Amino acid sequence: MGINRCFNIMDFRRIARRKLPAPVFHYLDGGADDEWSLRRNTDAYDDYELLPSHLSDVSSIDTRSTLFGEPVDLPLMIAPTGANRLFHRDGEPAVAKAADDSGIPYSLSTVGTTAIDDIAAIGSNPKMFQIYVLKDRELTRHFVQRCKESKYTALCLTADTPVAGNRERDEVYGMMATARPALASVPSMLRHPGWLYRAIVRKDMELVNIEDALPNRKFTDTSVKEFLDGQLDRSLTWKDVEWLAAEWGGPLVIKGLQTVEDCRNAANSGATAVMLSNHGGRQLEGSPAPVDCVADVADALRDRLEIICDGGIRRGTHIVKALALGANACSIGRAYLYPLAAGGQAGVERGLGLLRDELQRTMALMGCDSVSKLGRNYVRKRI
Repeated sequence: MGINRCFNIMDFRRIARRKLPAPVFHYLDGGADDEWSLRRNTDAYDDYELLPSHLSDVSSIDTRSTLFGEPVDLPLMIAPTGANRLFHRDGEPAVAKAADDSGIPYSLSTVGTTAIDDIAAIGSNPKMFQIYVLKDRELTRHFVQRCKESKYTALCLTADTPVAGNRERDEVYGMMATARPALASVPSMLRHPGWLYRAIVRKDMELVNIEDALPNRKFTDTSVKEFLDGQLDRSLTWKDVEWLAAEWGGPLVIKGLQTVEDCRNAANSGATAVMLSNHGGRQLEGSPAPVDCVADVADALRDRLEIICDGGIRRGTHIVKALALGANACSIGRAYLYPLAAGGQAGVERGLGLLRDELQRTMALMGCDSVSKLGRNYVRKRI
């Protein structure tokens, strides 16, 4: 089956599983502990019903919105995910180009495999850089300054990783999350010689932004988990968010929040947006699905923060439900990584196109002609 026979996001997953070495696929696909939160992120959308308003004029559907003060064609954005060249040789640039063609913002991860300025040069749509506040504040300043120089629109602080989550699939399948696989993963890697060549010979999967900032360290020699455990500052508080907001001076997003209180603290500390997220079910097992957090946060802080629902989206109906509950936009991770692994830029373009078409069709069937009109009157929680 090729990508032209993919009719929804999960169709791409089947191709990705075939094309990737087993450790890499399960690194992409897996979550923490028993993966309850991972499953719940998508399953939670089934708890909400859409309420149509018939005999409404839907001769045209307006999906345009704004995010970070910039116009976007869809209320959707690319979430930051690490090391995209693990999944396809074209990596982050393929996704950034597809996002620009679709008129949506793109986010680059600190642990990406493409340089900050290289992504900045792709297209004209808003760019966001995901950052960690590390123990060495000068290193964090280095990333902030590079983003300023490259004219990124927004900065995103990931708040839910004082340590890396317990991702047992990585242990089972021998994935070290870097170019050098564990011994247990070698047989599967050998069945994918092209991937192995890119990893070992071409060194496509080096974490270039970290290596640029710390040229004497080679993070392909260790795992991302060990890097995060060793480098992230567990003493981080809201005072550090205030410091980062002052250093950056632009739109600041806090990613990984789930409670009204944390979102209020974010607003009070200088953030302009929050990504309601449990890190794709990869950090705290038992944490709520992001869509279940939207309504309470929107009721309390809609006038102070942009609210982005991040997690579990596989359908355009999911986007509509999150927006109707009060989100300003949604963000996707696996929903573009599966298409990337399946078909590179063309795969991502098709995946985004399917989500766009589903979004427009759902709105037409609901009798709502603009995303700006979506509200609680279009959704209810099942009893």
